[in-house]
Amino acid sequence: MKGFRQLLVGLLVSMGVLLSPLPVSAATAPIHFADLNWESGSLITDILRIIVEKGYDLPTDTLPGTTITLETALANNDIQVIGEEWAGRSPVWVKAEAEGKVVSLGDTVKGATEGWWVPEYVVKGDPAKGIQALAPDLRSVSDLPRYKDVFSDPESPGKGRFLNSPIGWTSEVVNQQKLKAYGLTDSYVNFRSGSGAALDAEITSSIRRGKPVLFYYWSPTPLLGRFKLIQLEEPPFDAQAWKTLTDADNPNPKPSRSLPSKLSIGVSTPFQKQYPQIVAFFSKVDLPIGPLNKALAQMSEAHTPPRQAAEAFMKAHPDVWQAWVPKDVADKVFAELK
Repeated sequence: MKGFRQLLVGLLVSMGVLLSPLPVSAATAPIHFADLNWESGSLITDILRIIVEKGYDLPTDTLPGTTITLETALANNDIQVIGEEWAGRSPVWVKAEAEGKVVSLGDTVKGATEGWWVPEYVVKGDPAKGIQALAPDLRSVSDLPRYKDVFSDPESPGKGRFLNSPIGWTSEVVNQQKLKAYGLTDSYVNFRSGSGAALDAEITSSIRRGKPVLFYYWSPTPLLGRFKLIQLEEPPFDAQAWKTLTDADNPNPKPSRSLPSKLSIGVSTPFQKQYPQIVAFFSKVDLPIGPLNKALAQMSEAHTPPRQAAEAFMKAHPDVWQAWVPKDVADKVFAELK
Protein backbone atom coordinates (compact mmCIF):
# COMPACT_ATOMS: atom_id res chain seq x y z
CA MET A 1 0.00 0.00 0.00
CA LYS A 2 2.82 2.39 0.88
CA GLY A 3 4.46 1.75 -2.50
CA PHE A 4 1.19 2.44 -4.27
CA ARG A 5 0.78 5.76 -2.46
CA GLN A 6 4.31 6.81 -3.38
CA LEU A 7 3.64 5.85 -6.99
CA LEU A 8 0.38 7.84 -7.00
CA VAL A 9 2.03 10.93 -5.46
CA GLY A 10 4.85 10.72 -7.97
CA LEU A 11 2.38 10.50 -10.81
CA LEU A 12 0.43 13.54 -9.58
CA VAL A 13 3.62 15.54 -9.11
CA SER A 14 4.78 14.66 -12.61
CA MET A 15 1.45 15.90 -13.94
CA GLY A 16 1.87 19.16 -12.01
CA VAL A 17 -1.33 18.62 -10.03
CA LEU A 18 0.12 18.88 -6.54
CA LEU A 19 2.47 21.70 -7.42
CA SER A 20 -0.19 23.99 -8.96
CA PRO A 21 -1.92 26.17 -6.42
CA LEU A 22 -5.65 26.72 -6.79
CA PRO A 23 -6.61 30.06 -8.33
CA VAL A 24 -7.94 32.63 -5.89
CA SER A 25 -11.43 32.49 -7.43
CA ALA A 26 -11.60 28.73 -6.87
CA ALA A 27 -10.08 28.80 -3.40
CA THR A 28 -12.19 31.70 -2.10
CA ALA A 29 -15.97 31.63 -2.13
CA PRO A 30 -17.42 34.74 -3.80
CA ILE A 31 -19.01 37.50 -1.77
CA HIS A 32 -22.69 37.49 -2.69
CA PHE A 33 -24.12 40.96 -3.40
CA ALA A 34 -27.84 41.62 -3.78
CA ASP A 35 -28.77 42.17 -7.43
CA LEU A 36 -30.74 45.42 -7.01
CA ASN A 37 -33.05 46.17 -9.92
CA TRP A 38 -33.23 49.97 -9.69
CA GLU A 39 -30.69 52.33 -11.23
CA SER A 40 -29.01 53.75 -8.14
CA GLY A 41 -28.92 50.36 -6.46
CA SER A 42 -27.31 48.67 -9.44
CA LEU A 43 -24.77 51.48 -10.00
CA ILE A 44 -23.70 51.61 -6.35
CA THR A 45 -23.48 47.81 -6.21
CA ASP A 46 -21.09 47.70 -9.16
CA ILE A 47 -18.92 50.49 -7.76
CA LEU A 48 -18.53 48.47 -4.57
CA ARG A 49 -17.89 45.23 -6.45
CA ILE A 50 -15.18 46.78 -8.63
CA ILE A 51 -13.29 48.01 -5.56
CA VAL A 52 -13.67 44.68 -3.74
CA GLU A 53 -12.54 42.70 -6.79
CA LYS A 54 -9.73 44.94 -8.04
CA GLY A 55 -8.53 46.45 -4.78
CA TYR A 56 -8.92 43.55 -2.35
CA ASP A 57 -8.59 40.62 -4.80
CA LEU A 58 -11.84 39.02 -3.64
CA PRO A 59 -14.36 37.46 -6.06
CA THR A 60 -17.98 38.63 -6.05
CA ASP A 61 -21.26 37.75 -7.69
CA THR A 62 -24.90 38.87 -7.45
CA LEU A 63 -28.12 37.10 -6.55
CA PRO A 64 -31.53 38.49 -7.59
CA GLY A 65 -34.70 38.86 -5.53
CA THR A 66 -37.27 41.30 -4.17
CA THR A 67 -36.36 43.69 -1.38
CA ILE A 68 -38.00 41.47 1.23
CA THR A 69 -36.41 38.23 0.01
CA LEU A 70 -32.98 39.85 -0.25
CA GLU A 71 -33.18 41.25 3.29
CA THR A 72 -34.26 37.82 4.51
CA ALA A 73 -31.33 36.24 2.65
CA LEU A 74 -28.96 38.77 4.23
CA ALA A 75 -30.24 37.87 7.69
CA ASN A 76 -29.51 34.21 6.89
CA ASN A 77 -26.07 35.05 5.40
CA ASP A 78 -27.20 33.57 2.08
CA ILE A 79 -26.06 36.90 0.64
CA GLN A 80 -23.54 39.13 2.38
CA VAL A 81 -24.05 42.66 0.99
CA ILE A 82 -26.95 44.91 -0.02
CA GLY A 83 -25.35 47.92 -1.71
CA GLU A 84 -28.26 50.33 -1.16
CA GLU A 85 -30.24 49.68 1.99
CA TRP A 86 -32.90 52.16 3.14
CA ALA A 87 -32.24 51.04 6.71
CA GLY A 88 -35.01 51.11 9.28
CA ARG A 89 -37.99 51.11 6.89
CA SER A 90 -38.68 47.43 6.29
CA PRO A 91 -40.10 45.28 9.13
CA VAL A 92 -37.83 42.47 7.90
CA TRP A 93 -34.75 44.66 8.32
CA VAL A 94 -35.83 46.06 11.69
CA LYS A 95 -36.36 42.55 13.08
CA ALA A 96 -33.08 41.19 11.69
CA GLU A 97 -31.13 44.18 13.03
CA ALA A 98 -32.72 43.79 16.47
CA GLU A 99 -31.66 40.14 16.47
CA GLY A 100 -28.08 41.06 15.59
CA LYS A 101 -28.15 39.34 12.20
CA VAL A 102 -27.52 42.37 9.98
CA VAL A 103 -25.63 45.66 10.24
CA SER A 104 -26.00 48.94 8.34
CA LEU A 105 -22.72 50.62 7.46
CA GLY A 106 -22.16 54.29 6.77
CA ASP A 107 -24.32 57.09 5.41
CA THR A 108 -23.66 56.49 1.75
CA VAL A 109 -25.76 59.14 -0.01
CA LYS A 110 -26.34 62.27 2.02
CA GLY A 111 -29.26 64.25 0.70
CA ALA A 112 -31.29 61.21 -0.32
CA THR A 113 -34.96 62.03 -0.05
CA GLU A 114 -38.49 61.09 -1.04
CA GLY A 115 -41.69 63.06 -1.30
CA TRP A 116 -44.22 64.68 -3.63
CA TRP A 117 -42.97 66.66 -6.62
CA VAL A 118 -44.07 68.88 -9.47
CA PRO A 119 -42.08 70.21 -12.46
CA GLU A 120 -40.53 73.61 -11.78
CA TYR A 121 -42.41 75.20 -14.69
CA VAL A 122 -45.76 74.51 -12.98
CA VAL A 123 -44.79 77.01 -10.26
CA LYS A 124 -42.35 79.33 -12.06
CA GLY A 125 -43.28 78.94 -15.71
CA ASP A 126 -40.76 78.60 -18.55
CA PRO A 127 -40.76 81.65 -20.87
CA ALA A 128 -38.25 80.02 -23.24
CA LYS A 129 -40.78 77.27 -23.94
CA GLY A 130 -43.82 79.50 -23.77
CA ILE A 131 -45.10 77.84 -20.58
CA GLN A 132 -47.03 79.94 -18.09
CA ALA A 133 -46.99 79.27 -14.34
CA LEU A 134 -50.26 77.49 -13.65
CA ALA A 135 -49.76 77.20 -9.87
CA PRO A 136 -47.57 80.18 -8.87
CA ASP A 137 -48.46 79.92 -5.16
CA LEU A 138 -48.04 76.16 -4.85
CA ARG A 139 -45.59 75.46 -2.05
CA SER A 140 -47.09 72.81 0.20
CA VAL A 141 -49.35 69.78 0.12
CA SER A 142 -51.88 71.98 1.93
CA ASP A 143 -52.13 74.12 -1.24
CA LEU A 144 -53.10 71.20 -3.48
CA PRO A 145 -56.93 71.41 -3.13
CA ARG A 146 -56.80 74.85 -4.82
CA TYR A 147 -54.98 73.39 -7.81
CA LYS A 148 -56.89 70.19 -8.46
CA ASP A 149 -57.97 71.52 -11.87
CA VAL A 150 -54.34 72.12 -12.84
CA PHE A 151 -53.57 68.42 -12.29
CA SER A 152 -56.91 67.30 -13.71
CA ASP A 153 -57.53 63.56 -13.97
CA PRO A 154 -58.81 62.76 -17.49
CA GLU A 155 -60.92 59.89 -16.18
CA SER A 156 -62.42 61.69 -13.15
CA PRO A 157 -63.70 65.19 -13.99
CA GLY A 158 -63.51 67.57 -11.05
CA LYS A 159 -60.55 65.80 -9.47
CA GLY A 160 -56.82 66.08 -9.81
CA ARG A 161 -54.49 63.11 -10.38
CA PHE A 162 -51.73 62.10 -7.99
CA LEU A 163 -49.25 59.60 -9.42
CA ASN A 164 -48.48 57.11 -6.66
CA SER A 165 -45.99 54.24 -6.55
CA PRO A 166 -47.02 50.89 -8.04
CA ILE A 167 -49.05 48.57 -5.82
CA GLY A 168 -46.76 46.43 -3.69
CA TRP A 169 -44.22 49.13 -2.88
CA THR A 170 -43.95 50.27 0.74
CA SER A 171 -44.25 53.88 -0.42
CA GLU A 172 -47.58 53.13 -2.14
CA VAL A 173 -49.20 52.43 1.23
CA VAL A 174 -47.62 55.52 2.79
CA ASN A 175 -48.82 57.79 -0.03
CA GLN A 176 -52.32 56.37 0.07
CA GLN A 177 -52.45 57.12 3.79
CA LYS A 178 -51.00 60.59 3.22
CA LEU A 179 -53.82 61.43 0.82
CA LYS A 180 -56.23 60.73 3.69
CA ALA A 181 -54.11 62.50 6.30
CA TYR A 182 -53.79 65.63 4.13
CA GLY A 183 -57.54 65.69 3.38
CA LEU A 184 -57.03 65.16 -0.36
CA THR A 185 -59.18 62.10 -1.07
CA ASP A 186 -62.11 64.26 -2.21
CA SER A 187 -60.00 66.34 -4.59
CA TYR A 188 -57.40 63.87 -5.97
CA VAL A 189 -57.41 60.42 -7.53
CA ASN A 190 -54.86 57.96 -6.15
CA PHE A 191 -53.47 56.76 -9.49
CA ARG A 192 -51.05 53.83 -9.38
CA SER A 193 -48.97 52.79 -12.36
CA GLY A 194 -48.39 49.12 -13.08
CA SER A 195 -44.64 49.34 -12.54
CA GLY A 196 -41.78 51.69 -11.74
CA ALA A 197 -41.02 51.92 -15.47
CA ALA A 198 -44.62 52.92 -16.19
CA LEU A 199 -44.47 55.60 -13.49
CA ASP A 200 -41.26 56.96 -15.01
CA ALA A 201 -42.77 56.92 -18.51
CA GLU A 202 -45.86 58.88 -17.49
CA ILE A 203 -43.87 61.51 -15.57
CA THR A 204 -41.31 61.88 -18.37
CA SER A 205 -43.98 62.12 -21.06
CA SER A 206 -45.81 64.88 -19.16
CA ILE A 207 -42.63 66.88 -18.57
CA ARG A 208 -41.43 66.61 -22.17
CA ARG A 209 -44.82 67.96 -23.31
CA GLY A 210 -44.73 70.75 -20.71
CA LYS A 211 -47.85 69.47 -18.95
CA PRO A 212 -48.53 69.75 -15.20
CA VAL A 213 -48.03 66.54 -13.23
CA LEU A 214 -48.08 65.75 -9.51
CA PHE A 215 -46.21 62.65 -8.41
CA TYR A 216 -44.34 60.74 -5.72
CA TYR A 217 -40.61 60.20 -6.28
CA TRP A 218 -37.29 59.77 -4.53
CA SER A 219 -33.59 60.50 -4.89
CA PRO A 220 -30.97 59.38 -5.92
CA THR A 221 -32.60 58.66 -9.28
CA PRO A 222 -32.08 59.50 -12.97
CA LEU A 223 -35.28 61.55 -13.03
CA LEU A 224 -34.03 64.07 -10.49
CA GLY A 225 -30.80 64.39 -12.41
CA ARG A 226 -32.61 65.01 -15.68
CA PHE A 227 -35.37 67.53 -14.89
CA LYS A 228 -35.89 70.65 -12.77
CA LEU A 229 -38.41 69.69 -10.09
CA ILE A 230 -39.85 71.22 -6.92
CA GLN A 231 -40.55 69.13 -3.84
CA LEU A 232 -43.72 70.14 -2.00
CA GLU A 233 -43.48 70.95 1.68
CA GLU A 234 -45.06 68.53 4.16
CA PRO A 235 -45.66 68.69 7.92
CA PRO A 236 -42.61 67.96 10.09
CA PHE A 237 -41.75 64.33 10.70
CA ASP A 238 -43.57 62.78 13.63
CA ALA A 239 -42.68 59.24 14.68
CA GLN A 240 -46.15 58.37 15.97
CA ALA A 241 -47.82 59.79 12.88
CA TRP A 242 -45.39 57.82 10.71
CA LYS A 243 -46.65 54.58 12.24
CA THR A 244 -50.18 55.45 11.09
CA LEU A 245 -48.92 56.13 7.57
CA THR A 246 -47.14 52.78 7.22
CA ASP A 247 -50.23 50.89 8.44
CA ALA A 248 -52.58 50.37 5.48
CA ASP A 249 -55.41 49.39 7.84
CA ASN A 250 -55.26 52.49 10.03
CA PRO A 251 -58.53 54.38 9.40
CA ASN A 252 -57.27 57.69 10.77
CA PRO A 253 -53.72 58.37 9.54
CA LYS A 254 -51.94 61.46 10.82
CA PRO A 255 -50.01 63.98 8.67
CA SER A 256 -46.22 63.76 8.59
CA ARG A 257 -43.39 63.88 6.10
CA SER A 258 -41.70 60.53 5.52
CA LEU A 259 -39.09 59.02 7.79
CA PRO A 260 -35.78 60.83 7.13
CA SER A 261 -33.87 58.93 4.47
CA LYS A 262 -30.61 57.25 5.39
CA LEU A 263 -28.96 55.11 2.75
CA SER A 264 -26.46 52.56 4.02
CA ILE A 265 -24.71 49.39 2.94
CA GLY A 266 -26.34 46.39 4.57
CA VAL A 267 -24.11 43.45 5.51
CA SER A 268 -24.64 40.18 7.34
CA THR A 269 -23.09 39.88 10.78
CA PRO A 270 -20.85 36.93 9.75
CA PHE A 271 -19.53 39.06 6.87
CA GLN A 272 -18.83 41.93 9.26
CA LYS A 273 -16.69 39.63 11.40
CA GLN A 274 -14.92 37.90 8.49
CA TYR A 275 -13.95 40.97 6.43
CA PRO A 276 -13.06 43.87 8.76
CA GLN A 277 -11.04 45.58 6.01
CA ILE A 278 -14.07 45.62 3.67
CA VAL A 279 -16.31 46.80 6.52
CA ALA A 280 -13.92 49.71 7.12
CA PHE A 281 -14.14 50.60 3.43
CA PHE A 282 -17.96 50.32 3.32
CA SER A 283 -18.24 52.55 6.40
CA LYS A 284 -16.49 55.40 4.54
CA VAL A 285 -18.54 55.31 1.33
CA ASP A 286 -19.93 58.77 0.60
CA LEU A 287 -21.46 59.46 -2.83
CA PRO A 288 -22.29 63.14 -3.53
CA ILE A 289 -25.93 63.38 -4.59
CA GLY A 290 -25.41 65.81 -7.50
CA PRO A 291 -22.80 63.84 -9.48
CA LEU A 292 -24.62 60.61 -8.63
CA ASN A 293 -27.95 61.84 -10.02
CA LYS A 294 -26.21 63.06 -13.19
CA ALA A 295 -24.47 59.71 -13.63
CA LEU A 296 -27.79 57.93 -13.18
CA ALA A 297 -29.45 60.17 -15.77
CA GLN A 298 -26.68 59.45 -18.29
CA MET A 299 -26.86 55.74 -17.53
CA SER A 300 -30.63 55.72 -18.08
CA GLU A 301 -30.67 57.80 -21.25
CA ALA A 302 -27.85 55.84 -22.93
CA HIS A 303 -29.04 52.45 -21.59
CA THR A 304 -25.54 51.87 -20.26
CA PRO A 305 -24.94 48.60 -18.37
CA PRO A 306 -24.37 49.22 -14.64
CA ARG A 307 -20.78 47.89 -14.65
CA GLN A 308 -19.82 50.19 -17.52
CA ALA A 309 -21.56 53.15 -15.86
CA ALA A 310 -19.77 52.40 -12.58
CA GLU A 311 -16.38 52.39 -14.30
CA ALA A 312 -17.20 55.68 -16.05
CA PHE A 313 -18.25 57.28 -12.73
CA MET A 314 -15.06 56.10 -11.03
CA LYS A 315 -12.88 57.43 -13.85
CA ALA A 316 -14.67 60.79 -13.75
CA HIS A 317 -14.58 61.11 -9.95
CA PRO A 318 -11.44 59.38 -8.63
CA ASP A 319 -11.26 61.77 -5.69
CA VAL A 320 -14.63 60.49 -4.45
CA TRP A 321 -13.91 56.77 -4.14
CA GLN A 322 -10.17 57.01 -3.41
CA ALA A 323 -11.04 58.63 -0.07
CA TRP A 324 -12.78 55.42 1.03
CA VAL A 325 -9.81 53.04 0.86
CA PRO A 326 -6.09 52.88 1.74
CA LYS A 327 -3.70 54.24 -0.90
CA ASP A 328 -2.38 50.84 -1.96
CA VAL A 329 -5.91 49.62 -2.59
CA ALA A 330 -6.81 52.80 -4.47
CA ASP A 331 -3.70 52.46 -6.64
CA LYS A 332 -4.59 48.88 -7.61
CA VAL A 333 -8.13 49.86 -8.57
CA PHE A 334 -6.99 52.95 -10.48
CA ALA A 335 -4.53 50.87 -12.48
CA GLU A 336 -7.32 48.49 -13.51
CA LEU A 337 -9.60 51.34 -14.59
CA LYS A 338 -7.15 52.77 -17.13
